[in-house]
Amino acid sequence: MDRPAAESLLAFAEQASSDLDGLDRSALFAALEGRYDELLAAIQWFVDQQRTDDALRTARALAGFWTASGKLEEGSKWLTRALALPGGTDGHRATASFEAGIIDFWLGADERARALHTEALTIGRQMRDGNIVALALTGLARLALRSDDVEQARTLCREALEASQSTADPTGRANALHVLGVAAQMAGDLDEARTFMNERMDLARRMGKFGGLAVEAANLAMVEHQLGHIDRAHSLARESLEIAVRREDEWMFPYLLSRLAAVATARDQLTLGATLIGAAEKMMSTQGTAWPPDERPHYEQTVTTLKAGLGAKDFETASDRGRALSTKEAVRQALVTS
Repeated sequence: MDRPAAESLLAFAEQASSDLDGLDRSALFAALEGRYDELLAAIQWFVDQQRTDDALRTARALAGFWTASGKLEEGSKWLTRALALPGGTDGHRATASFEAGIIDFWLGADERARALHTEALTIGRQMRDGNIVALALTGLARLALRSDDVEQARTLCREALEASQSTADPTGRANALHVLGVAAQMAGDLDEARTFMNERMDLARRMGKFGGLAVEAANLAMVEHQLGHIDRAHSLARESLEIAVRREDEWMFPYLLSRLAAVATARDQLTLGATLIGAAEKMMSTQGTAWPPDERPHYEQTVTTLKAGLGAKDFETASDRGRALSTKEAVRQALVTS
């Protein structure tokens, strides 16, 4: 590795990262996978050369790839290594801290995540950067939700929305709308949740962020389900899964299969529901992640209803059948039968 090669890889990583939420995700993902060893070597070269900003930028650019590919431990390690370097521009350090905090959140390392988001928030306030402040506040709000402190999460997100007004960058606002919608749903304020989720979906469309659109459609499906709008919930969950399939976004699959399992259960398609739940459980285990706080109660309710309807033995038989399916087979079954 030398300077021109490392700098070229940094430019490649940042361009791929900016486009990774679009419909061409699969091609970009394959390109990142194909050059992954080189990209890690570039980070190491920047670390060895004490080029803090470039190490932070490269690691931050790979955060979405690490999350989507399930390489969470590896991502946490490299971001930690870059953040351990001295100096660097405040903006790069803050955004890298935020991305590291999100990865640690998904790993369940809440105290590390809290420290990283707090660091990002402190820097953002010092810089008077509304976007960084909004991002860090939503990171802390996610942790509040995991601790079942829904009102604290909503307070943090409202502050994030206010901070986002001072910047043209819509990223922080999109994050705040997302977590506010989730928090409102958890608090039982379903009409408010619908408002925030629809606004975030509109913003995602304008930004060309199809990954964000798929996430919010899935969340809105959960809300519509709770409101008793089963057909609307089905339509949203299916749309989200179709986007995820087109983008080859396997990270989304277990959440959407769980959502469609809930729809199947509501329609008294209990065997299908249990099969999809089993497939979703296997995917979560393979990814090494846990159900987030807004998802877990609905997943658990679906499982409880299925066990009551099918009986423990038949539920296990059907869910084992789902766990035996490959990812492609499970997704195909969800799209064909739901």
